[in-house]
Amino acid sequence: MTLYEANFIKLNSLLGKQRPAVGQHVSEVPGDCGLFLDVHEQTKYTCMFNLTYLFHDADGVVADPDLSGRIYYDAKMVEVVSWADEHRHAGLRKLCHSVRNEHGTLESRWSRNLMLSKWLEYLNDSGHAF
Repeated sequence: MTLYEANFIKLNSLLGKQRPAVGQHVSEVPGDCGLFLDVHEQTKYTCMFNLTYLFHDADGVVADPDLSGRIYYDAKMVEVVSWADEHRHAGLRKLCHSVRNEHGTLESRWSRNLMLSKWLEYLNDSGHAF
């Protein structure tokens, strides 16, 4: 649960400690890809969202890491619901590799949430904000 609480604090740094409105939000900083936050549902106690980069290739637009998450406002926690298995962004590939080496398969809850923690640190260090 400590990891989920830490992710809540790190995500709040990106959000400016405000609840994001339903819809799509974009953060762009020099030296990194545009970061897209898509809020699907906002209730008194929870928020369902996607956080991703968008890449353009011959097949069209590809979302990566295509993270789906849930914010629990009452418990002050963030949980990763799903995450892509393969990543295009070099920083995400590096994080994915380190998490797999330390904690087994990426499908486990612990690994997904640990990877989110490291990615949120990277995003905050890069200057992303919504």
